[in-house]
Amino acid sequence: MRRFDLRRIGLGVAAPLLAIVVALLLTTLILLAAGDPVVAVWQVLFKAPLPRQMVAIVNEATVLYLSAVAVAIGFKMNLFNIGVDGQYRVASFAAAVFAGQHFLPGWLNIIVSLLVAMATGALWALIAGLLKVTRGVSEVIATIMLNYTATYLVAYLLKGAAVKVEGSNATSTAVLAEDSRVPGISLEWLLGTPRQVYGLIVLAILVGVAYWFVMNKTRFGFDLRATGASESAAVASGVRVKKMVIVSMVMSGAAAGLVGMPLLFGQDYAYGDTVQSGLGFAGIAVALLGRNNALGMGVAALLWGYLNQLSNGLQIGAGVSDRLVLIIQGVIVLSVVIAYELVRRAGLRLEQRRVATELAAQASPQAEEVAA
Repeated sequence: MRRFDLRRIGLGVAAPLLAIVVALLLTTLILLAAGDPVVAVWQVLFKAPLPRQMVAIVNEATVLYLSAVAVAIGFKMNLFNIGVDGQYRVASFAAAVFAGQHFLPGWLNIIVSLLVAMATGALWALIAGLLKVTRGVSEVIATIMLNYTATYLVAYLLKGAAVKVEGSNATSTAVLAEDSRVPGISLEWLLGTPRQVYGLIVLAILVGVAYWFVMNKTRFGFDLRATGASESAAVASGVRVKKMVIVSMVMSGAAAGLVGMPLLFGQDYAYGDTVQSGLGFAGIAVALLGRNNALGMGVAALLWGYLNQLSNGLQIGAGVSDRLVLIIQGVIVLSVVIAYELVRRAGLRLEQRRVATELAAQASPQAEEVAA
C-alpha cells in the first residue's frame, strides 16, 4: 500500500514537471524558428517581478481564478461552458447599474449587488442549460452564440444607462459612491509598494473553498462528478441527469457572475465600454492548467498573471512582441494536456502490472495445491 501511495505521488509530481519541460522545449524551438533571441526572452520572463508587478499578478489571478472556477463546475459535469465571457459581461453590467443607483447604503449595497451579479449570470447560463435538456442543443454552440448576444445586448443597454461625464468621451454607468467601494488590502509593509490587492480577493478564496467542499464533500458533488464520468452509470444509480445539467449550468453561471466584481468594486467603480474582455476564455485555460482542482487553479491563475505582467517587458528587454506570451500560454496548456495524458496512461499500465503480479502470486499456491 505504501509503495502504491509513493508511486501515485511520484506520478502526480511527474505530470507538471513533464509539462514544464515540454513547454520550455517547444517554446524554445518556436523562438529559434522565428529567429528571436532565446536567452534574452527567458531572462525577461524568468526575472523576479517588481513589487508593483507582484500586486498586479495577485489582482489578475483573483479575477482569473473566479473565471476558472466557473468553467470547472461545468467541466466536472462534462459540460463545456464556453459562455463565461458573456455571463460575466451581463452580470457586471447588471450589478453596476444596480449598485450605481445607491438604493442601499454602503456594504449592504455591495452585498446585494453581488447577489444581483450571481443571479444575472445564473439566468444567462440557464438559457444554454434549457436548450440542451429540452432541444438537445450543444452547450458549446449555445454558449458561444450567447457570448455574442451578451456583447451586443450590453453595448445596446449601456447607451441608455450611460452617465455623461463632463470632459470625457468614455461611456459608462454611474460611478459608485465611496461607501459602495471595497477597499483594497495594503501590502506596503511587506512589498514596499502603495499598490493594493483587491479587497474581494477574500471572495475568490471563499468561492474556492465552497467549490472544493461542494465537489468533494457533498452528495451533490458526487452525483455531479459521477454524471460527468458516466452518464449511463449515473442514470442507473438514480441520478436525474437533466436536473444535474440545469443545476450545474446555473451554478457555473452564478460563479461567472462574480468574475467582474473585483474590477467593479475595487478598480473601475463603473461598467463602461473599456471593460476588460477575454476573461472567460482565459478561465478555460486556467481551469485546464489547474486540472479543475481548487488549489491547482489558484497556482495556474498566478502563473497566468505572472506571464501577462512580465510580457510588458519583452519588447524593451528582448526586442520581441509581447504577443509571444500568448504563444507561450497556448503551448503550456497543450503541454499540460499532453503530459497529464501520458502520465495517466503510464499510471494505468503500472497499475495493470501490479494487479497482474498480485493475481499471479495468489494463483501460484493454488496451482501447487492442485498439483499435490
